[in-house]
Amino acid sequence: MAASVSVFLCFFLGLVLVGSVSSAKFDQLFQPSWANDHFVYEGELLKLKLDHYSGAGFSSKSRYMFGKVTVQIKLVEGDSAGTVTAFYMSSDGPNHNEFDFEFLGNTTGEPYTIQTNIYVNGVGNREQRLNLWFDPTKEFHSYSLFWNQRHVLFLVDDTPIRVQPNMENKGIPFPKDQPMGVYSSIWNADDWATQGGRVKTDWSHAPFFATYTGFEIDACEVPASVAGTESAKNCSSSGVKRYWWDEPTLAELNVHQSHQLKWVRARHMVYDYCTDTARFPVMPVECVHHRH
Repeated sequence: MAASVSVFLCFFLGLVLVGSVSSAKFDQLFQPSWANDHFVYEGELLKLKLDHYSGAGFSSKSRYMFGKVTVQIKLVEGDSAGTVTAFYMSSDGPNHNEFDFEFLGNTTGEPYTIQTNIYVNGVGNREQRLNLWFDPTKEFHSYSLFWNQRHVLFLVDDTPIRVQPNMENKGIPFPKDQPMGVYSSIWNADDWATQGGRVKTDWSHAPFFATYTGFEIDACEVPASVAGTESAKNCSSSGVKRYWWDEPTLAELNVHQSHQLKWVRARHMVYDYCTDTARFPVMPVECVHHRH
């Protein structure tokens, strides 16, 4: 994989900041994982096609621990009801960790909904949904996942829309010992995606395309032979080795980011599992301690 290593001498701290930085073409970082014939390459752009026969998906060539992954996406235009485009990180196995962006299509003129979810040790059902404050089908927008030992951030154009802090001191598991791949896909999910499955995919509008560019991974690459616990150690700062994602300024949201997150939640959030008493008569413990 074409990955350059950025080393910055931090004279004021006397430390070395290290990160595995990759900003490259699709085939340098990723590979098709299914339905190769539903990939359309147009210069720097990649289109994933969904038709009545199949969707498509891709995965990273490497696994990562901590850092930031970003892709720019222009979502399915027009009547996208029933379609789902996903961008996510995931480890392997039944006790996997996972951070999900799922973009739920809608009928023409209705807003796209972003659903985020987090799995820790195989346990998910932690969905939040929000309507975007722009039309994600007209221009490219960046979607990012940032991950360190303090928290997981979901970002849209670098605006935080969700934060999951490390609350291990409250007995709540946190994903910090399993390296994760990076994935994206498009598929038909009209049994649940749009208005609870009431609106089905209109195949007369097919094929549907999600378009990608701007693939960036600035994270700690983990060889397949390295175990999860060892990779967590290797990808954490120690002594004079300092990874940029461990810097104190990234341990929590700054004031501006906190205001942005509050604005998103107040103006655009339409569902939060923490307040769904039908599904969770007893509030999940992480919601008791943290309301972001």
